[in-house]
Amino acid sequence: MQIGPLLSSADNIDFMIHGLFKYSFFGHEVWITTSHVCILIVMLIIIGFAIAANRAMKKATEVPSGFQNVVELMVEKLDGMVDSPMGKNAPRFYNYIGTVFIFILLSNISGLLGLRPPTADYGVTLPLGILTFVLIHFNQFKYQKLKDIWVDMCSPLPPWLPIWFPINLISEIAVPVSLSLRLFANVLSGTVMMALVYGLLGWFATIWPAALHVYFDLFSGAIQTYVFCMLTMTYINNAIGSEN
Repeated sequence: MQIGPLLSSADNIDFMIHGLFKYSFFGHEVWITTSHVCILIVMLIIIGFAIAANRAMKKATEVPSGFQNVVELMVEKLDGMVDSPMGKNAPRFYNYIGTVFIFILLSNISGLLGLRPPTADYGVTLPLGILTFVLIHFNQFKYQKLKDIWVDMCSPLPPWLPIWFPINLISEIAVPVSLSLRLFANVLSGTVMMALVYGLLGWFATIWPAALHVYFDLFSGAIQTYVFCMLTMTYINNAIGSEN
């Protein structure tokens, strides 16, 4: 693996993941890649904002203004997004969905900072899909009886005729794959397109690609973030069941 830049665009049309340096871990060669560094930058931005928000809320006034107003507006909008699909189950997932939403959104739009979006790496989106998969089935086994789960897995046939069980099992296993691939493919396509634009046009692509950044980084990034979180909430809510 060659050493390469963090930037998502380059003169040589480089949109690949590169190893920055390597080290030995229990006899195995481990690389620190551009994705790791970009994730670290995104996390530092989130942590810095969280620290600033915490200090602002400690000095909160009854009538919000300035940064306090921004923080309260963000929390209100994120909680409102969770309330709509999850209903009475929403309060239990405010923190998780809000954290995932902020991380994915900042990762998707990090191309505006000259970074290669971490979500353009399947090694980042797959763990997010697996985390959602674990959360779905944790809540399913927590709130549903094994009998009800078995009946659902055998549907639409009776539970004593589990012909559809393998098909339904495959559809369950496909959830993290579809979630992660959808996010990964859409972000990667934008990264590749912008790298091609800058690589092929060179200095001529100094100003006008800003419109493409608005679409590929801001608009598409926000849409994919919303889709991932909305599907996550829908799956979890279905796993909990309407009676809980």
